Amino acid sequence: MALTDSEVAGLEKKAEDIRETLIEMLVAAESGHTAGPLGMTDIFTAFYFHILNHRPKQPDWEERDRLILSNGHICPALYATMAHAGYFPIKECLTLRKFGSRLQGHPERLRLPGLETTSGPLGEGLSQAAGIAYAFRMDDKKQRVYCLMSDGEQEEGNTWEALMFAGNNKLHNLTAVVDRNNIQIDGMTEDVMPLEPLADKYRAFNWHVIEVGGHDFSAFVAAIEEAKAIYEKPTLIIAHTIPGKGVPEIEFDYRWHGKPPTKEEGKRFLKEIRTMGGKVPHEYA
Repeated sequence: MALTDSEVAGLEKKAEDIRETLIEMLVAAESGHTAGPLGMTDIFTAFYFHILNHRPKQPDWEERDRLILSNGHICPALYATMAHAGYFPIKECLTLRKFGSRLQGHPERLRLPGLETTSGPLGEGLSQAAGIAYAFRMDDKKQRVYCLMSDGEQEEGNTWEALMFAGNNKLHNLTAVVDRNNIQIDGMTEDVMPLEPLADKYRAFNWHVIEVGGHDFSAFVAAIEEAKAIYEKPTLIIAHTIPGKGVPEIEFDYRWHGKPPTKEEGKRFLKEIRTMGGKVPHEYA
């Protein structure tokens, strides 16, 4: 079912709140990744507030869908979204990367309820997701498996082993999402290691491929619904996103791939994100 205007507005507001939390937690941590998490916030918001069948107060609920984050370095967006969804208190986000925190610099499954896998080494997530999807099918389970990946990690060989396995086994309960933001730590993807024609490569391995704008809630949700209707192969959604989305001065700047804002930059970034509201959180007042 298509999103209503009211639902879109609600998701947009929630994504704005999550971006604000993202900036706060990165400033507090004084380390971490900025561009990718800001760019993927809309997609995380769509999953946790509309798409996923899950129960934040029962994170181990057996019948939940599984969301696997392969590019673990963008976990600030995952943590912030989970907190806003009710998995843990939002104030805990300010412990990101602190000694003893449950919110490590890369997701650690045993530390935080609601994390499905530990991730960090790029390229592993699709293999994990394909294995879970294959097991669900063997057990005649109806849950769906979603795997979020970066475009840069398409350079990893084990990604291609996994997509061959998924395509060969026609894992229709698996949907992968590639964050096509065109940057990686050393520059633009097409300069470092060209990926195109990415869609054609996945189609060659028996995947159904959809391309959408990653900041268009209606289009993304429609793509997920289309994926659910495909029964003979897995689906890849190539989500075209803007790294640094919401902070115009850093958008598309690959140098912000792995750099956190300073406290002064944080104040400025929050004002940019809150252009319509104009308020600054008390931590930076």
